[in-house]
Formats: sequence, structure tokens, C-alpha cells
Amino acid sequence: MVSKHGASYGSGLHYIPGFIQPQQKAEIFTYLESLFPIWEKRFSAHNPPPPGQNQRELLRPTYWLGNWQFACLGYYHPPKGLLNRCVAAEKYPPALAQAVQKIEQFVHARFAPKDIPKGWHLNTCLINFYGCRIENGKKIDSGRVGEHKDFEPGPIGSISFGDRALIQFVRSAHKKAPSQVMQQQWLEDCSLQVFGGERYKSQLFHRVQRVEKKMKTSYPFHTQRYETRRVNFTFRYVPDEHITELRQLPKPLFSDIENYVKELSEHSPFWKNELEKLQR
Repeated sequence: MVSKHGASYGSGLHYIPGFIQPQQKAEIFTYLESLFPIWEKRFSAHNPPPPGQNQRELLRPTYWLGNWQFACLGYYHPPKGLLNRCVAAEKYPPALAQAVQKIEQFVHARFAPKDIPKGWHLNTCLINFYGCRIENGKKIDSGRVGEHKDFEPGPIGSISFGDRALIQFVRSAHKKAPSQVMQQQWLEDCSLQVFGGERYKSQLFHRVQRVEKKMKTSYPFHTQRYETRRVNFTFRYVPDEHITELRQLPKPLFSDIENYVKELSEHSPFWKNELEKLQR
């Protein structure tokens, strides 16, 4: 079903253009300009690369709210990857908190109860900055994300800003055959996409195939070695009992993320306070 108000693809995938209003966008962007996203590496001393893989930097700088899922801790991945994956992080600013409340209301109105876990609320947010890496004066486009699944339980909400991006839901291929695109959508500036249920969370993978460059966008964010033309907020749910305070993280794992936390604490009162707690 497609209408001037957006699109719905069955009961598990919905798209709403213009979800964020201009004043709300301005408040969110003021907040974004206060952040200092970090570059993370995928692995660490206690989570080394699998055989045949090398240590690598993520494709883009990121920032997490609600809880921080450091890449080197392995991300949240039920049923085995539950503990010591999600470290309590900064709360949502007011403009984002308002948006999250609306998304949660939308989910309860549009999704079947069986697709909404008990206690579900969007307490986790990954902020992805899409654009170009700058290496030796050259711009290397990284406006994409490969096939993956978000393993946090329940529906996912995704808000986009900037140049539009093409998201595809695909049936993953075997061997070298190409994946089959089952559904796709251009995500416009200020839009919301919500997906959940068995089909879109469990059966299909999703990917960002590309981010356009037509708007010539370049946001003045604190993204070192990076030029941003799109920002995406992905809101997810991690059960509260699986979110760990920094001071409760086992020492070997803390040593893996200590430098990231120190870098964050240079600009974030929250992370500065978390470090100070460890010294008390």
C-alpha cells in the first residue's frame, strides 16, 4: 500500500516522509554539532580477529546513545551475545526523546503484539555518519552498509537526514550468486522507516546500497578525517538487564575500550563522570 503519507509493505515495514519537522530538525542538528564521534576498530586484545582476518577500522565514525555497543566487545547478539556488550551511555536529548515517543506509539498502533517483546522500548540509538573518508587528501566514499541484521529484539526505527539513501531488504545469496532484492526504499531527509516482525528482522538481511551526492551536502560536524553528507539514527531495544555500567565491566574488557572512553570523556560530561567513578 502506497499513499501520499508514505508506504507500508505488509505489517512489518513502514515508511513516513517528513516525520521530523523543521524546528525539531534544527534542535537535533544543534545537538549533533556538540558531539565528537569516534573512530573504532573492529577487534581488540580480548576479541582478536578471526583466522584469515585483520584488524580494521570501521567504515565511518559513530556515536551511540542509551548504551554504547563498542565494536570490539562484539555488539549485542542474542542468544549468546547478551552480557558485557552494551555499556550504559548518554541519554537522548529532548528533541530525540520526543521523536522516540512518537515512534513507540506508531509501533504499538501498527505492529502485532507478538512482534513487540515484553518491556520493549527504544533505549538504544546508533548514530551513523555517512559520506567520505579523507585519506592523504583524497575522498573515499563510504556511503554504504553491507548485508546484515540488527539482532536487538523487536521493531527498529530509523530516522534519516541529508542526502537520500537507498535501503534494500534482501534474501542473502549462497556462494557467489547475487542476493535477491525483496524490497527497497529511498530514505529522504527527515523521514522515518520502521521495520520488524519475522520477515524483516529474521528472514531478510538489509543493506544501504548507496547514498546520493546530488545535494552537495557537507555538514560541519566534528568528524575527523571525514566529510558527512547523511546522518542516520537507528533506534533499537536492549533489555535493561543486559546494559552494563562501565564500572561493572570486567577489567580485561574495560582495557579494550579504555582509550575510546578516554577520548569520549574529553568532550562528554557523561563519559568524564563515568571515568571519575572508576577512580573513587
